[in-house]
Amino acid sequence: MPYDASLDKEMFSKSHENDDGKITVSVHSYNNGPKKLQIVRENRDPEGALRFAKLGRMTKEETQGVLPFIQEAITNM
Repeated sequence: MPYDASLDKEMFSKSHENDDGKITVSVHSYNNGPKKLQIVRENRDPEGALRFAKLGRMTKEETQGVLPFIQEAITNM
């Protein structure tokens, strides 16, 4: 069965932004399945537009910024 975007429901989403880009913490449910946590990094390119990047390692500032969002996301799961 191919992926169907209309079946993917976002239950929660909050972002931590800094000069380099943003990290978004969200909770999704696909086809009324179990709710799952997703963490996405977007970096700014030289023109200032956001582009998807691997999350990889986070700085202490980034971790402190997203940790409250992760804890809040857990209450929405």
